[in-house]
Amino acid sequence: MKKSLRGKLILDDGKLRGSFFHRAVILICEHNDEGAFGLLLNRKSENKVGDALVANVTDSIKQLPLFIGGPVQTQMMTFLHSDVLGVAANVMPNLRMDQSIDALQELSEGYSPSLQLKMFAGYAGWSPGQLEAEMKRDTWLTHPATLEHVFHPEPTELWKWILTEKGWKYRLLADAPEDLSWN
Repeated sequence: MKKSLRGKLILDDGKLRGSFFHRAVILICEHNDEGAFGLLLNRKSENKVGDALVANVTDSIKQLPLFIGGPVQTQMMTFLHSDVLGVAANVMPNLRMDQSIDALQELSEGYSPSLQLKMFAGYAGWSPGQLEAEMKRDTWLTHPATLEHVFHPEPTELWKWILTEKGWKYRLLADAPEDLSWN
């Protein structure tokens, strides 16, 4: 396997129009010889976490928006969390991914005003070699991930914001209308 993309973002490079991944921004949480696992950062569902999760967690967690992490196992919950006090990172510096209800309840019970938390239903997954093949076909753009990207206050604007961040070469793609017939 080539270099792992864990802790990096992959973005639709404009070729995924009409697919589930149109204008997607995905944080790659795991990438090894067995495949890859990622979470869409910019696809909010209509639901709150409390609508989908039956667990003893605080109302503040139940009121968080629930994100669509991807089209695979949409009943599975995953969450990303960070804190200025630091976390045992497993995705990138100061960012941890968990799927355990116990870990979520533990976060819920501990009070930290600097906790950042994002909940996902489902995920994006790739079998061994699949993501590498897609990268060779220039399906995805890569970009370094930051906590600001992961917890961006306007997730629907994240794709455009990152393309603008990448520089002038990507501005045309960022400013293209959602539907090219509008042009």
